[in-house]
Amino acid sequence: MVEWITSPGLVPYEAAVAEMERRVAAIHAGAEDEAIWLLEHPPLYTAGTSARIEDLRDPNRFPVYPSKRGGQYTYHGPGQRVVYVMLELNRRGRDIRAFVEALESWVIATLDRFNVKGEIRPGRVGVWVARPEKAPLPDGSPREDKIAAIGIRLRKWVSFHGISINVEPELSHFDGIVPCGITGHGVTSLVDLGLPVTMDDLDVALRATFEAALPDPAAHAD
Repeated sequence: MVEWITSPGLVPYEAAVAEMERRVAAIHAGAEDEAIWLLEHPPLYTAGTSARIEDLRDPNRFPVYPSKRGGQYTYHGPGQRVVYVMLELNRRGRDIRAFVEALESWVIATLDRFNVKGEIRPGRVGVWVARPEKAPLPDGSPREDKIAAIGIRLRKWVSFHGISINVEPELSHFDGIVPCGITGHGVTSLVDLGLPVTMDDLDVALRATFEAALPDPAAHAD
């Protein structure tokens, strides 16, 4: 079974990491079930294991936390749904690439519930939305905006950290970093795309699409 946890208010980042560390150890020990944790953070930046200091444009704007997840700099803040994914990959297959692709598929299926076409791009982690109404980039390529970020870590084949989906964050807060080290393209949200989606709406869609994207073979074994 997967336990779904939703935290009200804004959860401090350090407290969230400590709780993930505790839960991951309990899952590995067989003492607690897998978990999906839905929350929001106060405004902050995190630096993944591949973060480059030159991508931190405004180091004094918000607190900056080093993170042992994969990826580079990421913003978290109110209006963004953070989804911490604590799953046992010993049950789900020890294939990290396939697991990341499953998370991407989960985000894409969730966005599809709101008629938003999320897409992945080689060399660009996360989920992107085409913006044909915006001027193309200087090289003539179409404009695309990022709507979801993905960054995970594994400990003894239990995952933690996870994904973030922009519902209605303050998009100017992303200006303090080069999000995920990618320049040229921008950042968007469901509300920025003109959709009056609430956090509760997104949570319902996440739960409805989870099992198809991330099935648990062990749960269906004879």
